Amino acid sequence: MKTFDEALHYLLSKVKQTQKTETISITEALGRVLAEPIVSPVNVPPHDNSMMDGYALHSFDLEHNSVFKVSQRIPAGTTPKPLVTGTAARIFTGAPIPQGANLVIMQEETEQISDNEIKVNASKTNSGQNIRVTGEDIAEKATILKPGHKLRPQDLGLITSIGFDKVTVFKPLTIATFTTGDELLEPGQATAPGKIYNANRYVLNGLVPQLGFSLIDLGRVEDTIESTIEAMKQAAKVADVVITTGGVSVGEEDHIKPAIEQLGSLDMWKVKMKPGKPLAYGDIEGTPFIGLPGNPVSAFATFNLFARPYLLKMQGATNLKAKPIWLDADFEWLKAGFRREFARARLVNKNQKSVIEIYPNQGSGVLTSTVWADGFVVIPEDTQIHKGDKVAFYPFNPVDE
Repeated sequence: MKTFDEALHYLLSKVKQTQKTETISITEALGRVLAEPIVSPVNVPPHDNSMMDGYALHSFDLEHNSVFKVSQRIPAGTTPKPLVTGTAARIFTGAPIPQGANLVIMQEETEQISDNEIKVNASKTNSGQNIRVTGEDIAEKATILKPGHKLRPQDLGLITSIGFDKVTVFKPLTIATFTTGDELLEPGQATAPGKIYNANRYVLNGLVPQLGFSLIDLGRVEDTIESTIEAMKQAAKVADVVITTGGVSVGEEDHIKPAIEQLGSLDMWKVKMKPGKPLAYGDIEGTPFIGLPGNPVSAFATFNLFARPYLLKMQGATNLKAKPIWLDADFEWLKAGFRREFARARLVNKNQKSVIEIYPNQGSGVLTSTVWADGFVVIPEDTQIHKGDKVAFYPFNPVDE
């Protein structure tokens, strides 16, 4: 049985990054992964400019005088004339600094003496004061974003600040999925003895598009080797990756393993984790395949912990692992297990302090726990947790992904 770290390392080592790219409008680029670096053709700001409304002067003149004639007015977006020696220029936020000025006095540190004269009341002045210098934010020819970066709203703002209206990104992966199990019913069908509703299908229908990928849902497949093989062939033809739930164990009604072995290759392991011990990886006629467990919580957990980083790496993303939030446990975990456990948990505020609490029933069939929780708390192998111990909490939807 592989440890969690061994299994994840192995899975990620098998990833072949997509080479399919497209150039799209910046308005369509949110959440997409850069395929080419963004190199700035310009300085930002493009010229020395004022950080605030006020008056542009030269520090030498301030050493000899405090009252100045206002020789020009410089709104943002205009080109100033050189500053007349011994005068001040009325200047506004973002406006270019005129030649001959080397500082800006904020408006609040001046008083109006007459229509065209001001008095400087600033107690301290320095050369360069209140001036943004050319290239202070971005230097010309600087690489501001690297390939593999998943674009966020602030990234789009940065890209447009250098004048780009298009970016080259990796094309979204296409994921084909189906579920197995003759016991499964679709929502809306009448209940029957021995039957359960197909929750896993709809969990995957949400998880895959949430990552920005296209989903082809082939529905439920009958528990026969023939139906499983046919579904796998169909899925492999239309997708970059095939993901299934159920049928990855070794029972007589679990057909995933023999079907994969007929169509490609299978590396199947039992991961030393809970929930989600059974997990399969291989290929179907050259198309990567990931087989998730059939228990709803196990399927949800293994998708988040294994399939998600695999798919993100294949998409070209470089930020694969969420950063843990270390907080105090507000629970007791006294039974140290030999497997690493990922307990459904949530962050709460108690006594003006953020702590982590866990769902009382951690069974792999208790899908309610994934709705109640907003992340996993990691219980390391052979470890007890007591109230107040620091624990690592991983949100279901990491903000830095």
